[in-house]
Amino acid sequence: MSLRFAVCDDDQDYARYIESLAAHWARAAGTALEVERFPSAQAFLFRYEERRDFDVLLLDIEMDGMDGVALAKAVRRDNDDIQIVFVTGYADYIAQGYEVSALHYLTKPVDPDKLSQVLTRAVGRLRRNAPALTLELPGETVRLPLSAIRYLEVSHNYVTVHAGRDYSVKRPLAELEKGLDSRFFRVGRSFILNLAFVRRASRTEAELTTGERIPLPRGQYEKLNRAIIDRI
Repeated sequence: MSLRFAVCDDDQDYARYIESLAAHWARAAGTALEVERFPSAQAFLFRYEERRDFDVLLLDIEMDGMDGVALAKAVRRDNDDIQIVFVTGYADYIAQGYEVSALHYLTKPVDPDKLSQVLTRAVGRLRRNAPALTLELPGETVRLPLSAIRYLEVSHNYVTVHAGRDYSVKRPLAELEKGLDSRFFRVGRSFILNLAFVRRASRTEAELTTGERIPLPRGQYEKLNRAIIDRI
């Protein structure tokens, strides 16, 4: 299982320390891990607009600008899958951690063994709970969290699933659609959109938060617009 972590802390020395602990845990667990560090909540949200396939968010609370609790609430509006772990020097926000379904609350200085235990719990919860689409690819099986999928697109006999990367499989779109949930909306015969990524819609196209533009067949605008409104 390959994992993506985000570490968000305006103390970059401490962020690097947390990253090193996470990397050590991953090596011991035999798990492939990619980590990105962010110096502010705003920096994370900018990246999050492009890629939502983070599995774990290790998040400081006291930061300049938007604090960690506000960031967690913003993420939770459309992502119940990501495991949020608060890593902070303050013990006054534990109750607010429950509001965003945080997995755990670690106080600085972080104990390496305690962090390892929490990350192991996070992976276990991901495997049990996170809804995902499983794709059989040549030489590998990929499990994509639904929250990371921007859209699916038909091209000839293949469907391309656009997530952090693009994955093409020779399967009917209708078959893949059965593995999706209510956050997805089918647009004609060629596209299924994740409504959480739709920034705006006109009568001719839908623009995603990544800047990608999806053409809308005649008569689909009203249906898509209604689906967006119903999600709010």
